[in-house]
Amino acid sequence: MKEKFKAIEKVFLIFIIGSICGYIFETIVVLFQKGHFEIRQGVIYGPFIPVYGLGGIMYYIFFEKVQVRKLPQVFLISMLLGGVTEYLCSWVQEMWFGTISWDYSYLPFNLNGRTSLLHCTYWGIAGILYIKFILPLIEKLDTKLEMKIVQSFTIILMIFMTYDLTISALAADRQSERIENIPPSNKLEKYLDKRYPDEYMDKIFNNRKYV
Repeated sequence: MKEKFKAIEKVFLIFIIGSICGYIFETIVVLFQKGHFEIRQGVIYGPFIPVYGLGGIMYYIFFEKVQVRKLPQVFLISMLLGGVTEYLCSWVQEMWFGTISWDYSYLPFNLNGRTSLLHCTYWGIAGILYIKFILPLIEKLDTKLEMKIVQSFTIILMIFMTYDLTISALAADRQSERIENIPPSNKLEKYLDKRYPDEYMDKIFNNRKYV
C-alpha cells in the first residue's frame, strides 16, 4: 500500500512540476510577444497549466518503461508524446466546453491547428530538460516521499488540485451554457453564475476562444 501511494505521489508531483513549468514558460513567451505580463492559467486558482503536467506524466510513464537516454532519441520521442498530449487536450476541451485555448492554424506543418511542428519541437526540448533535470530531481525525492510531513503536504495539495480542476471545469461548462442562454437549473449553477461570472472567467482564461 505504501509503495502504491509513493508511486501516486511521484506521478502527482511530476504533474504539479510540469504544470508550474508550463505556466512559467507561457508567461515568458507572452511577455516577449506582447511586451507585458498576462495571465496564462489553465485553472482558476494557482499558476498551473495542466496540459504541461499531463505531458510530464507522459514522459515519466514512457521513459520509465523504455530506458531511452540518448538525447536525439529522447528529443524525437518527446516530440511525439508532447504533440499527442497537446492534440488530445485541445480536442477534449473543444468537445467538452466548445472552446480552444490555442490555434496553430497559421503555422506551417500544423495538425488541425491543435499542434504543430514548431510546438512539437518545444515538446522535444522539454523532454530533454525532463531527462536531464526533472527526472534526477524526482529520483532524489524517493526517500523524502516516505516522510510524513511530505506525505501530508502532498495529500493537502492533491485535495486542493482536485477541487481546483473540478471547480474550473464546472465554471467553464456553466459559462458555455450561459452563452447559449441556458438558465441555471439548480443551486450549484446559481452559485457558479454568481461566483464565476463571464467577466471573471474571461480574465482568467483570456486566451480562450469559442468555436
